Amino acid sequence: MTDKKKASLTTRIVTGMGAGILTGVLLQMLMPDKSDFVIPLYFFELSLRSFLVEGIFEVIGQVFISSLKMLVVPLVFVSLICGTCSLKDTTKLGRIGGKAIGLYLITTAIAISFAMFLALLISPGEGVNMASDTTFTSREAPSLAQVFIQMFPSNPFEAFAKGNMLQVIIFALLFGIAIALSGKAGERIASLFEDMSTVIMRLVTILMNLAPYGVFCLLASLFTDMSLKIFGNLIVYFFVVFFALILHATVTYSAILKIAIAAIKLTKI
Repeated sequence: MTDKKKASLTTRIVTGMGAGILTGVLLQMLMPDKSDFVIPLYFFELSLRSFLVEGIFEVIGQVFISSLKMLVVPLVFVSLICGTCSLKDTTKLGRIGGKAIGLYLITTAIAISFAMFLALLISPGEGVNMASDTTFTSREAPSLAQVFIQMFPSNPFEAFAKGNMLQVIIFALLFGIAIALSGKAGERIASLFEDMSTVIMRLVTILMNLAPYGVFCLLASLFTDMSLKIFGNLIVYFFVVFFALILHATVTYSAILKIAIAAIKLTKI
């Protein structure tokens, strides 16, 4: 007797998405226009909206979202420290960082151009009115000097607590450089962070294995009250984003890879 091959995580997440959408549509048929469906039981009446949609689905979905947010700061912090302190020659960090930032800015500009072009061409949200009663007052943009000052945390623990990722990144890079320059003591600390990285990646794996259930609850709760018109526009938006990502991956990164290979070949001549 052979064991059945376990479905991949992607397959399970997509299955959870489909099941969540189907469950939400069925619940919307039972409870149109945000109404309720009450099931009479022997001792009490069970409200399907309060118990299932606003109860189980809402709780599990929000707990899943909070769990993902919980991972962001420690994952970025530990990963950057491990990467930085692994550089024996810290003078290379500036060159590597400069090239990485340049590549990031170029690819981001191209990605934004693709997205704007497809959005203007297809107009996926045209005709959808989702205005709310909330008001927004814009603040005055800080000066360039203030932006650079705010990049460096006066209290790194406050940056961790508030999730200020730019300050977390700056502190992680400085801390990693200090570890790399600290000799034997730095090697012991680096070993500790390598172990922490392994533990955090295990935690990521655990939460990702729970992703199908979290996605199911989030989509089931969302589609219970979503109208079919908005759903149609959401599908169009999904395919626009999907096509933009495919276009960016096949055109932009392929071109960058070919340019890099050609440059390497020229340097060897």
